[in-house]
Amino acid sequence: MSLMYTEESNEPKKTADFGGEVAESAFCTFFHKLAQRDDTIRLFDRGEYYTTHGKDADFVALHVFRTTQVVKVLGKGTRKLNSVVLRPVLAKSFLREALTARQLRVEIWSLEDKKANKWTMDRQASPGNLQDVEDLLFVNEDMESAPIVMAVKLSSKGEVKNVGVAFADASNREIGVAEFVDNDLFSNTESLLIQLGVKECLLQSDEKKDDDAKKKKDPDLAKLAQILDRCNIVHTARKAADFAARNIEDDLRRLLKEDAVVVGLPELDLKLAMCATSALTSYLALVSDSTNHGQYTLRRHDLAQYMRLDASGVRALNLFPAPADSGRAKTTTLYGLLNKTRTGQGARLLGQWIKQPLVNLHEIKKRQDLVELFADNAEMRETIQTEFLKTMPDFHRICKRFQKKVAGLQDVVRVYQAVQKLPLLEDNLAEMQTNLTASQSALLQTAFVEPVQMNKQMLDKYSDMVETTIDLAELDRAPNNYIIKAEHDEQLERLAKTIKRIRDGLDAEHIRASRDLGLELDKKLHLEKNDKYGYCFRVSKLDTKKIEGPGMKKYVQLSTQKTGTFFRTEKLGDLATEFQEAAESYRAKQVELVREIVEVAASYAEVLLGLDDIIAMLDVIVSFAQVSVSAPTPYVKPTVLEMGTGNLVLKEARHPCMEMQDEISFIPNDVEMIKGASEFQIITGPNMGGKSTYIRQIGVNALMAQIGCFVPCESATIPVFDSILARVGAGDSQLKGVSTFMAEMLETATILKSATANSLVIIDELGRGTSTYDGFGLAWAISEHIASEIRAFCLFATHFHELTALDHQLPHVKNLHVVAHVAPRGGTESKHDRDITLLYKVQPGICDQSFGIHVAELANFPESVVKLARRKADELEDFGGEGQETFPQEVIDAGTRLMQQMFAAWLEQHPDPTAAGDGEDVTMDMDDVGDAAELDTLKQCYEQYRTELEANPWCRSVLAGL
Repeated sequence: MSLMYTEESNEPKKTADFGGEVAESAFCTFFHKLAQRDDTIRLFDRGEYYTTHGKDADFVALHVFRTTQVVKVLGKGTRKLNSVVLRPVLAKSFLREALTARQLRVEIWSLEDKKANKWTMDRQASPGNLQDVEDLLFVNEDMESAPIVMAVKLSSKGEVKNVGVAFADASNREIGVAEFVDNDLFSNTESLLIQLGVKECLLQSDEKKDDDAKKKKDPDLAKLAQILDRCNIVHTARKAADFAARNIEDDLRRLLKEDAVVVGLPELDLKLAMCATSALTSYLALVSDSTNHGQYTLRRHDLAQYMRLDASGVRALNLFPAPADSGRAKTTTLYGLLNKTRTGQGARLLGQWIKQPLVNLHEIKKRQDLVELFADNAEMRETIQTEFLKTMPDFHRICKRFQKKVAGLQDVVRVYQAVQKLPLLEDNLAEMQTNLTASQSALLQTAFVEPVQMNKQMLDKYSDMVETTIDLAELDRAPNNYIIKAEHDEQLERLAKTIKRIRDGLDAEHIRASRDLGLELDKKLHLEKNDKYGYCFRVSKLDTKKIEGPGMKKYVQLSTQKTGTFFRTEKLGDLATEFQEAAESYRAKQVELVREIVEVAASYAEVLLGLDDIIAMLDVIVSFAQVSVSAPTPYVKPTVLEMGTGNLVLKEARHPCMEMQDEISFIPNDVEMIKGASEFQIITGPNMGGKSTYIRQIGVNALMAQIGCFVPCESATIPVFDSILARVGAGDSQLKGVSTFMAEMLETATILKSATANSLVIIDELGRGTSTYDGFGLAWAISEHIASEIRAFCLFATHFHELTALDHQLPHVKNLHVVAHVAPRGGTESKHDRDITLLYKVQPGICDQSFGIHVAELANFPESVVKLARRKADELEDFGGEGQETFPQEVIDAGTRLMQQMFAAWLEQHPDPTAAGDGEDVTMDMDDVGDAAELDTLKQCYEQYRTELEANPWCRSVLAGL
């Protein structure tokens, strides 16, 4: 059956061998016995290609090939099985997307016994644990984000929730632990998940026994699972025994670096965190892998080091692209906008900084000052990016290969080539220093110059080792030919001389045979290395007669193929055998020496990882500078104030992502939030008027300032915030089994329990998911609580215009509105029948209308629907206390008579036995007017009475609503 695809296309290349009908049937039976899981993709390694089956095959066909034509069927009857083949390149690309973007688990199965058709699971991976497949996924490209996996252990005592966590990134061999008290909404846990960018979380199995020995769900674990879903984190259930910390001290003694003294470590006192660490090390199988021994570090993570963000805040501020949009969000997310990095480690660090905005004012100013240095020096910035950073490999990944002993000479040389670039960076930084002030020079010296010099000095011996052992000249001649210098080892040198002697003998035999046969060298008589025969001669079929006949017995024919006849002499055969033996010995010695060289290179891992951190930081700082100066209007360095000591003042503030969109001329706005005067701001205004953009851009500016970047303003003064909490747009899909309104309430509850006086709170359109009265009541109560009890900086955008009365009760509440120019349409006085021009400027005061009907017009609603909406809105709304339009009774009576006369005239032309008699009210159902001729007659009657009807105000009002 044809299932194999070429590298260039999806067209069949040759028949995929499944072993015949019996083998196909056996495989189908085996596959159907496997437990089917929706979150797991299984690939079966068949040597030259991979296959997927069942639901996995349908998924691959839909999401990879985007056609069902690639689906073939194995087996017959009830055991039929859909199958799709993936060539290796496409399989690896799909695996990368499945694990990093789609958050799926992966299993790779291999055939252990072909005769018995016995399959075993060879590799498995999950979004947080990529160790088994790193060599498949990241050979030629770097990881954009670290695969962090976390384990959580809970202990509840009444209302108090004690949380212990352990997390690890197996790529950089670090274990982090934390233990803290949380509220019943687990707000601190959610912030930690966001800070670390966790991909997968281990939870204890969520069933426990009550006093009656009946199983029941643990409500705390259920809440944690909901939070993980909201944060798009895979959660994995582990049995309770995995969370026992009995052997954790012994495990850490094996894993931690030799200079770490395990006994007496303060982290061991964190009992819950140690239970989580036990589950984590068990899941990642760290202890069983001897290459991990003595390689890990242990650190304690402090939540208070960084600004707290929750999942709602990350979405509201549009910090990161959705998993499916990771490659298409260059300017629509903050990460995409700021990511001008040139290295994999730089991109990962940028993501980490965005998730972990600083609260330490000194560190914030240090980053900003460094950004300023590179923002002011365009030439040096460009040189460092293109000539240095662009050439840097991902040292973390290479060091992992060194330590696992799967690296080769190519990895050794890549590190060498990077080390050779360090003098260039050192010279560029030194040149920068000549134009700086003393304080600026000292900052650059401490941050980059000294670390680069120190690492360069420690890596000098590494360079010497590579130059001594590897043939770099051969690499210049043949870029992919990584070999060890023959003179590096006596045995290798002897073997090299032997091989050279044999090659000279082969050439001599080639020349002798050419003269003997009278065939031109290399054109008629070829010396080739055949896969089956080794070195031999080849002539075309036409020249075969030259080696036949009397006296030609010394030329032994081996085979005749399309390309010609292969033959050799006895001496050539001896030389070919000798060459093969020498080449095998040479190759074996090369492998042995490569292993030794890689071991030496691995001893520099700690230095290389330190260099990696410096390069990553330099990459992000230069990226910030590049973005700041290349924006449509350059960003400015903000003045950042100590937490709780200042006001938020932005001049001509812009949204950094919005202003980058095509065909948008962004209108900036001033922001002034003064403690005690205007710390709580209520923003009203028309739909699509810019309220949401306005409040979001303030949050984005504050976050950019605390990660050390410049901000899109004319000038900015920003206090350090301990958290940015947001409630912006909830949806049913955000929480499994939770309605839109419940999701909104959960997010708001997190704000009420987590916010402090040093927080920035952003709330957009709270209360829309329920009745108007309930929604307004909740919005008022929540606003009043934040404004009077929490006293956080708060931006509250709403269409509940009555909420603006809060400024009469609290002096620090200020009303703002988005300006819209309103002009009457056609002389009408209806508040819903006006032309609206949105100006996107925010000014003090209130706006008492939402102009929702105007937005419906922009969305091309049918005119009849818009007219009905206007009429109903006029009937129901009374914000200004004026009531709906009224007419004198005599005007209504006169209008009624006109209407009766017009319809009576129309009915005379279409008599109806059920029509009303004289003096009775005439009523018509307009839905009954369907015939074109009748409609034309009605129009003629209307034209007869048009002048009188338009002269009557009541008739005009009725006709306008039709």
